[in-house]
Amino acid sequence: MITRETDYAIRLLRSLTDRELHPVAEIAEKELVPQAFSYKILKKLSKAGYIQISRGSDGGCRLIADLNQISLYDLMKTMGDNCGITRCMDAAYECPWREQHGNCEVHNCLTKIQDTVTAELEAHTLQELIHDGAYANE
Repeated sequence: MITRETDYAIRLLRSLTDRELHPVAEIAEKELVPQAFSYKILKKLSKAGYIQISRGSDGGCRLIADLNQISLYDLMKTMGDNCGITRCMDAAYECPWREQHGNCEVHNCLTKIQDTVTAELEAHTLQELIHDGAYANE
């Protein structure tokens, strides 16, 4: 469910929490993220308004967003992750079974589960995930 790209995005953001300007190569190496993949991810984070990218010889990137205001769900959507537990949760998916038979109890049950998963992803901020260690002692 959480793609490698989102996992890498979390790691890259972790290295930027001091809000200082860091060269991409530095944070990619520190977080063990392939540098070429880092550029792609950082571009998405910049487009979402999470970071600022400065070009040039003294360039790099810095965190500009408040990680308390960004949920794990938000980041997953920013990275283009499909947050559905199955493709029938996608509103655009045309289920052949439901088209032929109508109501589907399996779909109804999975919708309830999806709602719980979505609520949980929305309930946890990146600040909590990266720094607060909310689950460290559980």
